[in-house]
Amino acid sequence: MEDEAKSRPRAGASAEAAAPSVAAAGKAHAASAQAAPVRSTRRSDSTRAAILRAARERFATDGYERATIRAIARDAGIDPSMVMRYYGNKEGLFAAASEIDLRLPELSGVPADEIGTRLVRHFLHRWEGDETLNALLRVGVTNPAGAERVHSVFRDQVAPVVATVCPDPEQVPLRAALLASQVLGMAVSRYVLKLPFSVGLTHEEIVNWLGPTVQRYLTAESP
Repeated sequence: MEDEAKSRPRAGASAEAAAPSVAAAGKAHAASAQAAPVRSTRRSDSTRAAILRAARERFATDGYERATIRAIARDAGIDPSMVMRYYGNKEGLFAAASEIDLRLPELSGVPADEIGTRLVRHFLHRWEGDETLNALLRVGVTNPAGAERVHSVFRDQVAPVVATVCPDPEQVPLRAALLASQVLGMAVSRYVLKLPFSVGLTHEEIVNWLGPTVQRYLTAESP
């Protein structure tokens, strides 16, 4: 009888043994619940990025009118309903795909004789390092929606910077347009049309040719 009592488990022993495992299971469930939103957010970010990459390429290749949600979804490897879920319609998708920050340098502290070269060099690095900017450029020269987007970028981002160095506040829009004629002209010939002599220029050669002209456009008292 004494041996049987020793071998028989105490009434509370199983509950005590089970308690740690229940607690561990609870912690594991809580950790899993916390990780789920993180995984979902990552998937969402990845899907959005894939959609935007496909949209930029499709808009640049087909133009705004011919590009379709279905084709963009196919390029991104997802269902078209996912594109609609994130961006609503083609207009919303184009707006997101063409969101641009030129990250223009602050010019108020730049020596007056370096403003032109500083801006030309900055635009060169931006054109060659941002696929969104290049896609917008290609759409902008072929489609009204793309052109309007380019207009808004220069109106909202370039004009305020020009205003910090322009000698006549009333001429800011004109001076910004003249700047655009140089940097956009070079960008179209070099990155869209790929004219051989434009493509063959080094960065320094472009800066040396365009810098003085941009300088005059922005800071000269008169033509």
